[in-house]
Amino acid sequence: MSTENANINENEHKQKPIDPIKENGAENVIIIGSGPAGWAAGIYTARAALSPLLFEGTVSMENQEAGLLPMGQLALTTEVENYPGFPAGDLRQYLASALDKSRMMMLLPNEGKEISGPELVELARQQAINFGTRVVSEDVVHVNFNVRPFELTGSDHKKYFAKSVIIATGASANYLGLESEKKFKNRGVSACAVCDGALPRFRNAQIAVVGGGDSAVEEADYLAKFAEKVYLIHRREELRASKVMAERAKKHPKIEILWNRVPEEILGDDQNGVSGIILKSTKGEEPITLNVSGVFMAIGHTPNTKFLNGQLELTSKGFIKRTVPFRMNTSVEGVFAAGDVADDYYKQAITAAGTGCMAALDAERYLASIE
Repeated sequence: MSTENANINENEHKQKPIDPIKENGAENVIIIGSGPAGWAAGIYTARAALSPLLFEGTVSMENQEAGLLPMGQLALTTEVENYPGFPAGDLRQYLASALDKSRMMMLLPNEGKEISGPELVELARQQAINFGTRVVSEDVVHVNFNVRPFELTGSDHKKYFAKSVIIATGASANYLGLESEKKFKNRGVSACAVCDGALPRFRNAQIAVVGGGDSAVEEADYLAKFAEKVYLIHRREELRASKVMAERAKKHPKIEILWNRVPEEILGDDQNGVSGIILKSTKGEEPITLNVSGVFMAIGHTPNTKFLNGQLELTSKGFIKRTVPFRMNTSVEGVFAAGDVADDYYKQAITAAGTGCMAALDAERYLASIE
């Protein structure tokens, strides 16, 4: 790439200062969230000349502990094999040509294999910015959907106003809270079998799945396609999964259910990651140790909706309820929900990005209808 082109690209990457209140009134659309759903919404609303403003969140210890870092769950995903358009290959030159140098410095060195989660989101972020999405590196800490235009308060204590809002704050996977669990995240500890199960680490290996509901059984069944053996670890004597799913797990030749057991510690080392798991008994029996290469947590997800303070209708599981079939509408007209914050079923990067596009189109049509 020539020096001239590099200078042009660098100028394109620069952002103008953000004024929280536009001269002509409220923002057309504010997007909250910086995962695949948020950036897809940014790309589509920017291309529709809506000049979107996107809150990508802050990097803070509080957000890190709560699983609320910018980029969503992809920020903690080392390899992404199943996002269309990114087969395995040497992406180093493309990343260097597409991203600003300051953003490249924050990424781990690419070894020329699968694209990583942070790389994928960085590319989506840059694409949205190239089309005119403006980015605020703050959290939204409070919303008021009872006024028009909507009023949002940032972690910078500034007020922001919007004619429409797209919420794409995602959902955080539930973990047990073990120190060893934190240590080996993305090095054998995962919360998504579909995302990670086909990785070389888990092929023809012994794997543990923690949980007892339908999701846990589905994870175990999926992992059994690649693993030598799958241990399904449940703290009770009976699975919470539906009878059909429970019978499927019991009869599967590669799945062994360990009853009345909970993880006490995950074993491993810095070089190789997870190598085993210690299980304590809920019945007073002696602990047992399993030699496994991976531990998958299937104990649910918590949607990131706390900042809404009850202003949108939620489902029984706490996800934002979509009120119009096949649309991203919520219980408040002009507010739309995209990605895992409203999805308790698919929970994939590609489906999140798709609903981000849908929310953007819904917001564009809503704005056209009121203007």
